[in-house]
Amino acid sequence: MNISAMNIILHSLNYDTDGTLQCTKREGELPISPSIEEFLSKIHRTYQSKTNKAFASFPTETDRPQVFQRALEKEMAGELDFVSFSQTAVDCLLAELQKQDFAEQGILLFSKYSWTASNYLLIALLQNNESVSVNENLELTTSQHLETSKIQLVTRIDLTLLERSPESNRYLSFIKGRVGRQVSDFFLDFMGAQEGFDAKVQNQVLMKAVEEFCDKEALPIEKKQEVREVAFDYCKEQLKQGEDIELTTLAEQLKEAPQLEGSFYDFVSEDYQLEQNFPADRSVMRKLTKYVGQGGGVSISFDQKHLGERIQYDADSDTLTIKGVPPNLREQLKRDASSLLSDDEIIDDNAPPF
Repeated sequence: MNISAMNIILHSLNYDTDGTLQCTKREGELPISPSIEEFLSKIHRTYQSKTNKAFASFPTETDRPQVFQRALEKEMAGELDFVSFSQTAVDCLLAELQKQDFAEQGILLFSKYSWTASNYLLIALLQNNESVSVNENLELTTSQHLETSKIQLVTRIDLTLLERSPESNRYLSFIKGRVGRQVSDFFLDFMGAQEGFDAKVQNQVLMKAVEEFCDKEALPIEKKQEVREVAFDYCKEQLKQGEDIELTTLAEQLKEAPQLEGSFYDFVSEDYQLEQNFPADRSVMRKLTKYVGQGGGVSISFDQKHLGERIQYDADSDTLTIKGVPPNLREQLKRDASSLLSDDEIIDDNAPPF
């Protein structure tokens, strides 16, 4: 499903000759055109594909919202035009970045667009890279292009959710730094927002709940595997469609497909602190149907249904036995085994007599 752009404006963050971070502000919006919407769609798709997103919201206990929040509220109420709002916002970000020792510069994008019945505000810092091409005279020419496939500094606000449920803790999302406190976290600081629930943790709790529900129901191994596959297929489809996992829908599917007697929804509602809906996390949900592990130069992944059949695990010796090695791996092993055998024969032929 394509997006529909409503507003877009660009500002530039760069360093002057004295090494001071400054902002060059555009005074008017860019006109919406098919090429602009395609450009925004690329950024939207890149953001949707990111799995390391975190969620946040504006504090509700304060009587004095910060500058960004006040400006956004005025823009949503029609009291502030989009250009003025973006200029106020970029001043907030510039002031925050100047406090930190980060050399971040590039093109700052502000855009409002609609997608799947919701309106969004997207703020992203894009890198303005130089590329080399050949013209019709076979001459090298240079040009500038905005990088849309590797964005890291970006935040998106679900304006529809914010307006409908201001008490929500997830209408604001951003790309979370993988290690420690990253530059992306300062997007929260400049907006005056606070981090909400962790989608990855929600997925991990859901996976744990599925396993413990199977144990509670005392399901045989075949039925347990069916439950896992139904849950995995549902989560995979939600991720593909860019939709959240809905606990009620998942519970209904588990009730219908494996024909379980117990209610999964009642089970998770008792002891598990799960949101009613949350985004799927690809790296977590694949563990529903696979065993995955790596360490010490070894990486192993296989479908859970093979344990006890093609694959045996001996806990006493901590050993995996695999019957039926994948063909491409088998050929590599045979080739290298033959090579090692040949090397041993050469060494034996040249060894001095005892």
